[in-house]
Amino acid sequence: MSKKLLFFLTLSLSATVAGAQTTYIPLNSVEYQILDRLETRSGSLSGELFLTAKPVMRKSAVSFLSEVSKNSSATSLSKIDRYNISRSISKSGEWAEERNGAINSKLPWFKTFYKKQPDFLHVNEDNFFLVVNPVISYQYTNEQNNANSLFWSGRGFEARGIIADKVGFYTYFTDNQERVPSFVNNWIGKYGAVPGGDFYQTPKPGVFDYMQARGYIDFAAVKDHINVTFGYDRHFLGDGMRSLFLSDFAAGAAFLKLTTKVWKLNYQNLYMELTPQYTRGADRRLPHKYATMHHLSVNATRWLNIGVFESVMFSRRDRYEFGYLNPIIFYRQIERYMGSPDNVNIGLNAKIIIAKHVQLYGQILLDEFRAKELFSNSGWWANKYGIQAGLKYFDAFTIRNLDLQGEINIVRPYTYSHYDSTANYTHYNQPMAHPLGSGFAEAIGVIRYQPAKNLFITLKGMFYRQGQDTTGSNFGSNIFMEYDTRSTGDFGIGLINGVPANCLTLDGLVSYELRPNLFIDLGATNRRFTYDNNFLPEQNTTYIYGGLRLNIARRDYNYY
Repeated sequence: MSKKLLFFLTLSLSATVAGAQTTYIPLNSVEYQILDRLETRSGSLSGELFLTAKPVMRKSAVSFLSEVSKNSSATSLSKIDRYNISRSISKSGEWAEERNGAINSKLPWFKTFYKKQPDFLHVNEDNFFLVVNPVISYQYTNEQNNANSLFWSGRGFEARGIIADKVGFYTYFTDNQERVPSFVNNWIGKYGAVPGGDFYQTPKPGVFDYMQARGYIDFAAVKDHINVTFGYDRHFLGDGMRSLFLSDFAAGAAFLKLTTKVWKLNYQNLYMELTPQYTRGADRRLPHKYATMHHLSVNATRWLNIGVFESVMFSRRDRYEFGYLNPIIFYRQIERYMGSPDNVNIGLNAKIIIAKHVQLYGQILLDEFRAKELFSNSGWWANKYGIQAGLKYFDAFTIRNLDLQGEINIVRPYTYSHYDSTANYTHYNQPMAHPLGSGFAEAIGVIRYQPAKNLFITLKGMFYRQGQDTTGSNFGSNIFMEYDTRSTGDFGIGLINGVPANCLTLDGLVSYELRPNLFIDLGATNRRFTYDNNFLPEQNTTYIYGGLRLNIARRDYNYY
């Protein structure tokens, strides 16, 4: 995105700055499972959270958790639930009563550090709040039939704060090195990207060295209603494990976000500067492409949430298309006005709460289609769409803190792709929605159990079937390829197009929290990838892993 444009947008909006700035709970934090669980167990959708659009404001999370705690009799909270509420509020204690909700430490370091349990450095003055924490991780992995020792390590820091009750800020930095399992190494070699990362180096064969930096400022343009956030980070739109709209799989990106909350509505506008696909080589200035997205979410009833999504991906020579700055217009009309050179997607999502224990959710994404061809079952190549359906069952079978989740994702071939490769739905050589791209059917099941306040057990199974693009062909699964190069005719294209392949992954993980945000992890994974009729050799791998991490989410390879 044009730096001048961002500057003037931010400057003009900041002229009306009011109070009620905030910071956001980092993606993949344990708090999201807790918030999702407690909202469903309360039996009513929260007007504060709107969990479909992540990350979520710390202020909103603490307000919701405090309300749930007061009405604990209505939600039949377990002792572990009450502990989780107390722990989560403590980690965002600046939004509790008197801005002092973080739990005191019994043994602070030198009377200066860890005065509060979750925070290495905690400063709380009249016009200034600051938290600084180290970020440390080391995960060792042993893969069957792989002579190399696999690992993931990172070191860095994170900080968040509030200035004069007007501006909230957050920054995060880590220096990372890793050697990945063989199938992930193959993915990196194929696409020229480290999942979730941007620029990387290979100081040794098979070792990837990269930095990760995130950060933003946030302020309220209209107190309690409109927040403006400008920074560099990732986002997630959806209620499932996957998202067909926008996921956090790809690298972070520069963004400007407007979040509007009024009545029963939550409306998010997201303007992003992205990097189109490129071939790795000598250092050089990479070109830009851009995306604009908006998502409107409404609590239609106390148990039903409905959302509408639209996005446009486009490339101009280092400039933003001003027509896409309009926060309330349908982008398809703007695209047609300009001659339809861009990639527009629209979608619907919904979430339903049933009997305080069950949550149903889903998404429908429409890239391009013709109703006549869709209902004639002709297999027209440009009927490009995706469907997600999922179910969550909390306190399953009356067992406290046992939660089950099942999800199905189906995406037609050529979805997310475009005739202009710079306008496909990707960023920094990585898909921006589902990691598998398109042309697949996927089923995922997860069992989560918290038998003790610091112990988390997760069992996960994933199966998908996908048509493979082999020997340079384009059967629609690789969204980086221009759809005008497709290897088939216009009709008769099924969901699984190309050489069919199946993948089954089973994973078990035990995590123990030694102190707030300090985890020990131990787990094992088995992955089996096969082609129909043994078209290519089977890929079968088993690996075990274990590690220690502080203030960082675990590195998970179960996405492909």
